[in-house]
Amino acid sequence: MEKNKIIIETHDIGKTYIMGSEIIHALKSISITVHKGEYVAFMGPSGSGKSTLMNIIGCLDTPSKGRYILNNKDVSDMNENELAEIRNKEIGFVFQTFNLLPRNTSLENVALPLIYAGYSKSQRIEMAMNALKSVGLENRAKHKPNELSGGQRQRVAIARALVNNPSIILADEPTGNLDTKTSYEIMDLFHELHQKGNTIILVTHEEDISRYAHRIVRLRDGLIETDSANENIIKPKKVSEVVE
Repeated sequence: MEKNKIIIETHDIGKTYIMGSEIIHALKSISITVHKGEYVAFMGPSGSGKSTLMNIIGCLDTPSKGRYILNNKDVSDMNENELAEIRNKEIGFVFQTFNLLPRNTSLENVALPLIYAGYSKSQRIEMAMNALKSVGLENRAKHKPNELSGGQRQRVAIARALVNNPSIILADEPTGNLDTKTSYEIMDLFHELHQKGNTIILVTHEEDISRYAHRIVRLRDGLIETDSANENIIKPKKVSEVVE
């Protein structure tokens, strides 16, 4: 697939919430384009609209106005079932809280999106194992979340995000629950995934974490304040090894 293919295109999208008699404009007007293989950070203080924008780009919510084209599909007016299908095919989510099922093994957690996608059991096991290998955790396949460190749990969550070969990896504050050393190891892993051609969108309020991305979009009051290339990209100090 060509490198300059547009994956995300928003045209004047806005999101309004009505709370009692008050109208809240979470997003006022956002027009943005993201190409295949880009590594973009959405930055902004609390209330800037970055989480609302992430929810719309992740097809967890729909805009009140404007159009959103994801991988050549207009998803602006899709119903909940259509959005769920798009989410499962096109987007790999990585959350701050990992969102792993506590009673399931790493392998079972990673394979979960493949059940909805209709793969056979043997296909699911093979694909989930490959995804765990890609994050250096194949030796933890039978471990449950409570038997893993925070960094390992986030790696399992990243493997789950990768397993369907999505158009975008959407990472919402992926280091929010991790200590500094583990945070950098996870960001090194995102760097490796980007090097392999994955399109990554990172949502963060942390300046040092945003500097791993190659492009930084800053939001304020529901509008794009700045959108520019990152001139000071943080390079990984080392290629990530398996975290003990």
